[in-house]
Amino acid sequence: MPEIKIVTEVAGRICATPVQVGGTVADGDDVVVVEAMKMEIPVAAPAAGTLTSLLVKIDDLVAEGQTIAIVAS
Repeated sequence: MPEIKIVTEVAGRICATPVQVGGTVADGDDVVVVEAMKMEIPVAAPAAGTLTSLLVKIDDLVAEGQTIAIVAS
């Protein structure tokens, strides 16, 4: 199975992780939600698969372009 890295497009704080490791995601499903500039910005899975790794937890600070999760498609 190919692994797909999911990266943030904005810097901010992780405020939600709706999918747990081992859970399945569809293309476009929210994997985490980043709070930035008083807005909540969802980070979506770019392909369907299984979430094999979640590299952040709630309240972690993330940088733009940081890998936050890995999906096996």
